[in-house]
Amino acid sequence: MLPALIFDMDGVLVDNTTAHARSFQLLFRDLGLTTNALRLLKRLNGMPAPEILTHVFRHPVPLKQREAYVAQREFLYRVLFWNKRREVAGLTAFLKAARAAGHPIGLGTGSGEEAIHYIVDHLGLRPYFDVIVGSDDVKRGKPHPDTWLVTAKKLGVSPADCIVFEDGLLGEQAAYRAGMRCIGVATTLKAKDFQAPLTVIKDFTELNPVQLPALLAQQPQVPKPQKPRG
Repeated sequence: MLPALIFDMDGVLVDNTTAHARSFQLLFRDLGLTTNALRLLKRLNGMPAPEILTHVFRHPVPLKQREAYVAQREFLYRVLFWNKRREVAGLTAFLKAARAAGHPIGLGTGSGEEAIHYIVDHLGLRPYFDVIVGSDDVKRGKPHPDTWLVTAKKLGVSPADCIVFEDGLLGEQAAYRAGMRCIGVATTLKAKDFQAPLTVIKDFTELNPVQLPALLAQQPQVPKPQKPRG
């Protein structure tokens, strides 16, 4: 059986980390915070936005207020990224080749349906995915393995037969907790920043689905996740 391919959305389908960081930075400025948003996202990328904010405030913030901040941040992000919604180079060709070869294909993201629509449907990518799992489908986001496990279950495949495509360390570690292997996409991190991926690609022009079985054979055991850094 060919491995199932499970894709993260932000930083994998599109290179949008800079826009996310800018939107967080504008929010922080409005709130009088000095946190470096890009540095924060490189450490916590993949974690749901409400949880990211809990790492910023020195005192507890009521849930209703935090939700208002998340909504403000999301609005800023969509305005900033509106005219920049382009797929990572080679993505559609890779998805077409993977589908033609018979790989099950899923999308697993910590974003909600509106954010999925903003990226996936705008780019016309929904037909390439057999299943799409978002934040409404799981109780816990990354670095917990729930997103990947639910996606595998909906695809009807074993975790051991899955390869996750991730741009963030938390998502990579979530893959290992799920019993899956991972390919790093270096839109957010440098290759050296990933823990133990099968390989790291700059974009999808650097990989062909026919290479995947050989990559899996080189890593017969799923790595154990390291403790989060920072």
